[in-house]
Amino acid sequence: MSDNISRKQFLKQAGSALAVASIGFPSIIIPNKKDKLGVALVGLGSYSTGRLAPGLQQTEHCELRGIVTGSPSKIPTWQKKYDIPDANVYNYETMHEVANNDDIDIIYVVVPTGLHAKYSIIGAEAGKHVWCEKPMAMNVQECQSIIDAANKNGVSLSIGYRMQHEPNTKTIIEWGKEEKYGAITGVQTGAGYSGSHPEGNWRRDAELGGGALYDMGVYPINGARYSTGTMEPIAVRGRQWSERKEMYDEVDEFTEFELEFPGGVIADGETSFGKSMNYLEVNCTDGWYKLEPFQSYSGVQGVTSDGKELPPDPNHQQARQMDNEALAIKEGRDPIVPGSEGLKDIRIVQAIMESSEKDRAWIDL
Repeated sequence: MSDNISRKQFLKQAGSALAVASIGFPSIIIPNKKDKLGVALVGLGSYSTGRLAPGLQQTEHCELRGIVTGSPSKIPTWQKKYDIPDANVYNYETMHEVANNDDIDIIYVVVPTGLHAKYSIIGAEAGKHVWCEKPMAMNVQECQSIIDAANKNGVSLSIGYRMQHEPNTKTIIEWGKEEKYGAITGVQTGAGYSGSHPEGNWRRDAELGGGALYDMGVYPINGARYSTGTMEPIAVRGRQWSERKEMYDEVDEFTEFELEFPGGVIADGETSFGKSMNYLEVNCTDGWYKLEPFQSYSGVQGVTSDGKELPPDPNHQQARQMDNEALAIKEGRDPIVPGSEGLKDIRIVQAIMESSEKDRAWIDL
């Protein structure tokens, strides 16, 4: 790539020839001289502050180079701590200008779920690769709009399912595919915490993607899917309710669901803001295996029916996730966790909500 043509200009000229749905990402997109890809975090909340920014200090293939925030008071602290130049600082109104900044290769969208589609599309339209935090978006249509924007602009799109990069999780994914303990007969899984959210917190706001199902429910949904081998669910039913209605009057505090897979295999799932849980158990014809905890930031560990132990991996989960996806971009490969993964889970989320409104009726997927 010529030094006097920006990556955005190159993509615009290349047009649909770089559509990546079937051919991956040409290595020419990222100049070989870039040892590390530049990441801009969009949204500087607790997850960016506590996990992503520290993780980017440990990565080999990418690094923190920019920020997008609606909180000017946060900017000096971030600039000082991470040596971010003024040219790489944006707000939500100027974010589109990242198109002219070759220092930034990837935008990582970490705003509330109800805003994921908006800012993921802005990133893709700017010619930047997009990492979108889970859950992907509010509905299937928004998910598809993000996928379409990435394909149109020839950029990679990955969803932030860090567990699919975690070693013990990858082990049980392979066991499901290989039927190591025989055919899978059922799954039980849950993710939630006993806590509360103050007034004004987005987790209480339905339009922003609040509620236990959106916030935590994608863990057991995705876990049920990735642990059952090559099967995908064909139907779902569920129930949503709140006990602290003064706090969760417009979103769910609790959700329970059943996913039906081919052959009558059932995955029972639960999620909550009012009950702590963190488990994934897979039952098979010749034994069982489980991870507990299965979605914590550290300490994910497991055991099997024949006494095999899966000890915790000490490495930083988010650093591993981002490095894996950055390396895939550098090597012109498809993302490890593509947009289609996020869309499939959101289809299930919507169906669970529909089922709850219809008195736990089964909804075909």
